[in-house]
Amino acid sequence: MKLVTSVDDVSELTRSWREKGQKVVLVPTMGWFHEGHLSLMRMARKIGTRVIVSLFVNPIQFGPKEDLAAYPRDLERDRHLAEKEAVDVLFAPAVSDMFGQNFQTRVSLSLLSQGLCGSNRPGHFDGVATIVSKLFHISHPNCAVFGQKDLQQLAVIRQMVRDLNFDVEIVGHPIVRERDGLAMSSRNSYLTGDDRKNALCLYTAIIRCQKMVGNSRGKISITELISEAGRIIDSFPGCIAEYIQVVDRQSLKECQELDQNSVLALAVKVGGKVRLIDNAVLMDQ
Repeated sequence: MKLVTSVDDVSELTRSWREKGQKVVLVPTMGWFHEGHLSLMRMARKIGTRVIVSLFVNPIQFGPKEDLAAYPRDLERDRHLAEKEAVDVLFAPAVSDMFGQNFQTRVSLSLLSQGLCGSNRPGHFDGVATIVSKLFHISHPNCAVFGQKDLQQLAVIRQMVRDLNFDVEIVGHPIVRERDGLAMSSRNSYLTGDDRKNALCLYTAIIRCQKMVGNSRGKISITELISEAGRIIDSFPGCIAEYIQVVDRQSLKECQELDQNSVLALAVKVGGKVRLIDNAVLMDQ
């Protein structure tokens, strides 16, 4: 595996792969790899000829009160893990290389970036769309793999690809969970002591709502589901729901009634500081 830090070098390398007819698959990440990231890499290896993993903690998707400085970083650790997954290139550019002097361009989606995480993280999805757009231009992928845990991010990227005519296939990977159900996230490393136990409020709420939908054969009201999810989250000490919504997994519009595209989407602050998200389809597929 090659570690590449130069934008020009990685662009030249991936262009040469494409010219040889090789299928290039990109896995965009911010590092601090866990099993969820590694699963994305394995999927990329299955569907492509060449796998490039980007490792870049993107400053323009963090708000002024968010955890940019504290975000976990360990390049050597991540390099070792990526190499074990047969990644061809780990692309780890400096901020100065990705955003030069007087950088002033943003990619902005007017609708999908609103609501859910966008309500409390203004500008976040502009930052996501901008960096992913740059990564597409730099690495020339045929395909890119994203986790489905970031429901809104995945919808934003798919819409951006359609709107801007990127010739990139977007593949969503199912959520990877710990044995007890907690969705894997780099921010899980912030959880200590009882906060780790209390973080299970998200998964507990999801399982309960899925059972309610199953028992009612989909006839239960969305209001009742949201109320029950809120009750469960409130019952875990130190857990505060930022949002609890049932939305269509493609349009992200709030559902008026349940169908097979209805997703329970949650964001919760655990211990007053660690923000976790999760989601799940409510009806059997």
